[in-house]
Amino acid sequence: MSARTIAAAAGVNQALVFYHFGTVDDLLTAACRASTADRLAHWSTRLTEVGSLRELLAVGQELHEQERELGNVSFLAQLLAGAQTDERLAAPTAAALQLWVDEIESVLRRLLAGSPFAEIADVPGLARAVCAAFVGLELYDGVDRAATRQAMSALDQLAVLIEIVDDLGPIARRALRSRVNRATRRD
Repeated sequence: MSARTIAAAAGVNQALVFYHFGTVDDLLTAACRASTADRLAHWSTRLTEVGSLRELLAVGQELHEQERELGNVSFLAQLLAGAQTDERLAAPTAAALQLWVDEIESVLRRLLAGSPFAEIADVPGLARAVCAAFVGLELYDGVDRAATRQAMSALDQLAVLIEIVDDLGPIARRALRSRVNRATRRD
């Protein structure tokens, strides 16, 4: 994408792109960060209200639909593709994604509090995995929507399993903790 194309789309002089941002890459990274912060602000209340992993998945599915319709998925895909070979795009794109990681980490900490999974989960790593999976599913959806729905269904099944474990009585939870502790000590 050229400065001329961007300026024409914005209805401004091409020189303004360079005056305000320096380079087209700097403009794109600023747009990515601003767009991400805006979308995160839009979804923050919903994420704060999530009460279970299944609800988190449902919000994620709704987020997926809206963001795809707004074109944000395509924008992110292009930035991620460009970041693979351009260091100037890599760090700002990662920083924008980190905004989502931080939000999801907060939700996961809250949802897993008191769960047997909280004792073994690397919540920051899990938040990154959730965000990476979401981005991957977003991109995959563009080529195979049925497979994306199947993957989302599998995630829902995993959330059901976690809910079942969380609903176990105190004796079963102690037994589970003991098994988890033994398994994690072997690693």
